Amino acid sequence: MLPASCFLPPASCLLPPASCLLLPANCQLPPALVAGFPVALRIFLIPVDMAQIPFYKYHGAGNDFIMIDDREGRWGDQVSEAWVALACHRRFSVGADGMIFLQKGQEGADFFMKYYNSDGRTSTFCGNGGRCIVAFAAFLGIHQSRCRFLGTDGWHEGAVLDNELVEISMKDVDMLQEATGGDLVLHTGSPHYISFREAIGHLDVFKEGRAIRTSPPFAAEGINVNFVETIHPGEIRIRTYERGVEDETLACGTGVVAAAIASAYRTNHPISSWEVHAMGGDLMVSFNRLGPEEFRDVWLTGPAVQVFRGEIPY
Repeated sequence: MLPASCFLPPASCLLPPASCLLLPANCQLPPALVAGFPVALRIFLIPVDMAQIPFYKYHGAGNDFIMIDDREGRWGDQVSEAWVALACHRRFSVGADGMIFLQKGQEGADFFMKYYNSDGRTSTFCGNGGRCIVAFAAFLGIHQSRCRFLGTDGWHEGAVLDNELVEISMKDVDMLQEATGGDLVLHTGSPHYISFREAIGHLDVFKEGRAIRTSPPFAAEGINVNFVETIHPGEIRIRTYERGVEDETLACGTGVVAAAIASAYRTNHPISSWEVHAMGGDLMVSFNRLGPEEFRDVWLTGPAVQVFRGEIPY
């Protein structure tokens, strides 16, 4: 196993990446191994005596996150895209679909959720990450069971239930757009493309999802692509290609919500609670439908589990 302490970018290195290929004298990685690293990652091989950031690893139905308590404001606004991307790399560091900093709340919020995709870029709201941070906040003693917090898309409520289940309120939905072949586009805190298919277990999600995500209408900003199979009214199956991760993930919270709402819109079925089977587990979506495209009081419920803890060099 590679020493985790050799994975941080030297903050003082001002040379362009092509010039930062030399190992620090006290890096413990063997030169032969370093030679096999992608050039973009070699710049992160640093001395072993750097600061260590405590972290906790959580997952929500297989959608996994590095969680960091940043209430003192030491890390979340200072980290680089490259550092976050490397920490989320599944071969060279901890590995995750994203990184979340729990920061001090403002305007009466219990906390603020700062979210980074695994490519190192800050992103829009993450539903499963939101559920995980509610569980993390309870673990830290910030709340006993219920809380109110702020994400990039505004206010959310959250609650820790029994059996490691966590529920959070989600963004209201006011508009769905028709796309090619009856597909739908909507925003549930993050943008989502919904494609209704048969037998999605046999689908090449990476190939087909990437083709839609990089197509001209979505290439610049990106979009999450969800393939949805209807089992029967009120129950669906989903697979998701996530922007920022640029691959299939085991679950996507905002995608699950988008799939349930799109299914209700498409079928015009009055069911207000939908069971959604993702690759990493089952989730529930509930809402009140006030009109054809008006969905209010939207909630997402599912597992949020602490897996392990450790330290990441910084």
